[in-house]
Amino acid sequence: MAVKVMFVCMGNICRSPTAHGVFRQLVLDEGYADDIYIESSGTHAYHVGKPPDSRAQQTARQRSLDLSDLRGQRVRLSDFAEFDYILPMDQDNYDILLGSSPAEHHNKIRMFLSFAPSISTRDVPDPYYGGAGGFDQVFDMVEAGSRGLLDDIIKKHDLS
Repeated sequence: MAVKVMFVCMGNICRSPTAHGVFRQLVLDEGYADDIYIESSGTHAYHVGKPPDSRAQQTARQRSLDLSDLRGQRVRLSDFAEFDYILPMDQDNYDILLGSSPAEHHNKIRMFLSFAPSISTRDVPDPYYGGAGGFDQVFDMVEAGSRGLLDDIIKKHDLS
């Protein structure tokens, strides 16, 4: 049975699809595509069915990554039971997820950057209202968190 990972931000068009794409490529490159299932969602329904923000896609393309197949969706109540890792990008979304999930699933909700001890903050900043540089910063942070996350999954789920 695959380990199931969900990345979460507010609208699911900037940070969480970037994390989805980066982590998906890392999992593929490392040979764990059959062992790890990946999704991304938003806590709000602002962009359901929409592709990632064009600036997120452009930043990803500049780093040889394609996000164009991803579409915005909202976290569903059933996701809390289905997923093993539910990873919000910031404290606001962490609080929303904790407040909307059954208590027995709270242990699955962890700040994504808790897997990147080299980064001093736990919040991936929302680049939506900023310039292109914010998307580069998000991408760099997501790469660091993705490596740590994969290492954690390999160890905890004995995928070696």
